[in-house]
Amino acid sequence: MNEKTLSLEEKWENITLSNNFIFYKVMHTHPDACKHLLELLLHIKIENMEMANEETLIIDHDAKAIRLDVYVKDSDHVYDVEVQVVNTYDLPERARYYQSVMDVDMLKPGQTYDELKDSYVIFICMEDIFGLGLPLYSFKYFCKEDKKLELGDRTFKLFFIAPLCAKMIKDEKAKNFFDFFISNRTGDDYTSNLHKYVEDARHNTQWRKQYMTVEMMQNYAFKDGMEKKAEEDAVNFLKEGIAEEVVSRCVGLPIDKIQELVKTIKK
Repeated sequence: MNEKTLSLEEKWENITLSNNFIFYKVMHTHPDACKHLLELLLHIKIENMEMANEETLIIDHDAKAIRLDVYVKDSDHVYDVEVQVVNTYDLPERARYYQSVMDVDMLKPGQTYDELKDSYVIFICMEDIFGLGLPLYSFKYFCKEDKKLELGDRTFKLFFIAPLCAKMIKDEKAKNFFDFFISNRTGDDYTSNLHKYVEDARHNTQWRKQYMTVEMMQNYAFKDGMEKKAEEDAVNFLKEGIAEEVVSRCVGLPIDKIQELVKTIKK
């Protein structure tokens, strides 16, 4: 099935947990499922946790605002879990930025730096973004000159490659989750519950409307961004003296649009 050719309605009817909109809704609506997932991925036990609300995180009014997919806190840790279907080639930088926003969010005025909690940014990816064939890439900081010396800033970045995790990891319960994530096949009680939660979400008319709105806004933003990029490229080509007809074919803009850009350049 080629998702690019599907209508929004068809995409919604075939939606799975690997869609970040559904992942967000399922995990926020069912905190126990989110808690269980974190325990599976990190091999830890969480006693009590707080699911952050749906508000966008903002460092200050001039900073880039973000909404973390699943932002969770317990007494000593904060976790951000992100779903990434397509490699956007900026995930390490995004992980860095997300971690900084989480730090600012958790440290209130008057608190000292040693009150920062352990911080985990977790990406569940469909593509092997580092290309080494590993199911998991985990990072923390060490001294370049002496690898035995750990920085100890208690920040961790983990990238789970879902298709490789489903094949290679030994933990059967975690393996079942990743198999469900990539194929929608259930293998135990947890994945059966996730399947039910996804189906419940798919039948939620309010969420369906939200999904359609978000998708349409993103499509318009993408098309608008692509057109602006094409115009920028066209202007650069025209300034190099390349013929208008050639520029039109290269950047995919109609000849009348290229001629408008020529007039703008001459002003």
